[in-house]
Amino acid sequence: MISKGKVTAIVGNLVEVETKGALIQNGICFFQHDGKEIMGEVIKTSGQTAYVQVFETTRGFKVGLDVHFIDSMLEVTMGPGMLTRNYDGLQNDLDKIDGIFLEAGSRSYPLENDSVWHFKPLAKVGDLVTAADWLGQVPEYHIQHKIMVPFKLEGEYEISWLADEGEYQLSDTIARLKDNNGREHEVSMSFTWPVKKAFRGYREKLRPGKLFETGVRVIDTLNPIMEGGTGFIPGPFGSGKTVLQHALAKQAAADVVIVAACGERANEVVEIFSEFPHLDDPHTGGKLAERTIIIANTSNMPVAAREASVYTAMTLAEYFRSQGLRTLLLADSTSRWAQALREMSNRMEELPGPDAFPMDLSAIIANYYSRAGYTLLPNGRSGSITFIGTVSPAGGNLLEPVTEATKKVARCFFALSQNRADSKRYPAIDPNDSYSKYVEYDEFIAFAKREISADWIENIEFVKYFLIQGNEIREQINILGDDGVPVNYHETFWKSELIDFAILQQDAFDAVDCNSPLKRQKYMLEKVIGLVRKEFSFSDFDEVRDFFKRIINLFKQMNYAEFKSQQFKDYEAQLEEYINQNVTVS
Repeated sequence: MISKGKVTAIVGNLVEVETKGALIQNGICFFQHDGKEIMGEVIKTSGQTAYVQVFETTRGFKVGLDVHFIDSMLEVTMGPGMLTRNYDGLQNDLDKIDGIFLEAGSRSYPLENDSVWHFKPLAKVGDLVTAADWLGQVPEYHIQHKIMVPFKLEGEYEISWLADEGEYQLSDTIARLKDNNGREHEVSMSFTWPVKKAFRGYREKLRPGKLFETGVRVIDTLNPIMEGGTGFIPGPFGSGKTVLQHALAKQAAADVVIVAACGERANEVVEIFSEFPHLDDPHTGGKLAERTIIIANTSNMPVAAREASVYTAMTLAEYFRSQGLRTLLLADSTSRWAQALREMSNRMEELPGPDAFPMDLSAIIANYYSRAGYTLLPNGRSGSITFIGTVSPAGGNLLEPVTEATKKVARCFFALSQNRADSKRYPAIDPNDSYSKYVEYDEFIAFAKREISADWIENIEFVKYFLIQGNEIREQINILGDDGVPVNYHETFWKSELIDFAILQQDAFDAVDCNSPLKRQKYMLEKVIGLVRKEFSFSDFDEVRDFFKRIINLFKQMNYAEFKSQQFKDYEAQLEEYINQNVTVS
């Protein structure tokens, strides 16, 4: 404890505290209320007045309430045992707390101090180490969980003692490090780090250039996101943001998935809690929960905890990235976080920006997104945080401040369309409005030519151009009618529909179609493009429609069949036979 104070004013979750001692920006304090300690965070200081956002309800608070401040920021505890855990924004283990709702002041330790792990040293006595260097590893499900030098240790240290291979509890000392002054520091398997402070214990941050496979065709093929890349999914309510994020969590080629349910409806969070422990992981063969950490702050929780949840999630992601792992961070939704920022800003009577959001909203979002990335570690290994957030703009307005601020920093834009959602074209990502700036990166162009195919980029550009053409012709047909446009217009339109149905649309609830590997995507894309490039001879638009409806149906059946299975080959043979029966000009 560094100082004490008393409450002088209360405005919702914002509390003014008068103190005569030292104050720390973003420092933690505790309110003594009804025999419980309620946690808060100093978000602004003015003289001896601290403005504190309280992470729980302030119901029953009164002027004169005792407060004590500690010499610490909001921190998370990191170590083996975090996988499969369900936390709230303050990293309380929800499975350890009884009851339907969290009571004010409820606390639970995020790890199990008495848990036993098989430690295997990776360093040796006499080695010089710095923060985040690997001392050893313990097996945790499918990963080798690295035991690292605590992030808070600055400078260079010499290993004076290192535990032998064997069984150790989480709280046991496994190493002693000697600093330049000869003082020794004991290291266990866990340590803490403040959530709002980005950890930079890597050699350099590299430009992403390796495709991050999601299994979603419209993303991997048309708007690819890179390993260590950033993207966001804006869309109106009911357009499929949450289902798409759940699909990414299940199928993405990541070692660790962190899901931050920030301000979402409780039923959606419960769905994650109940589904993930029973779903099989297509990459490891185990259960999906074994590579997942869930951080839940539902919409009925205090707004201050929403901000804590997104920062807690990012800090845990940085921890796993420092182990050389591919980490996927999903935040649903960052709009709720921005609304929490707006609420606290308004209560402090700060100068409002557009739509009453804080003036520095763009800077806050940019700083957060910048913590993701593909990094080169000091030992020469690489790790990554791929971050995808959702944005829920009011009324589906993509010009509102949160969407605009996010668009400036995220490299991938997956715009969900209400029209596509209404016509059941899922995932409802609009192919014309969405984009990926990574397609222009020299690193990705080289990767695509080396790992996928030499003409992959050209195929993507061809498909996007054809979809734009098809959309323009659709509008002309709607205005002029079927008879008002030439037959070749109908042919172009239906070819764009073929691309839509065979490539863009995907059934997230089908056991086969939900996850499309890159090899399969390449095969199907080349097959569709080969058909689109053909020129057919049709007498009228009815003939065009009937022909392509049959073609689309066969492609859909192929999507539902296991790749290269007998069923898949049978549908493919029917497709080839049907195409060859029709008169083809070229």
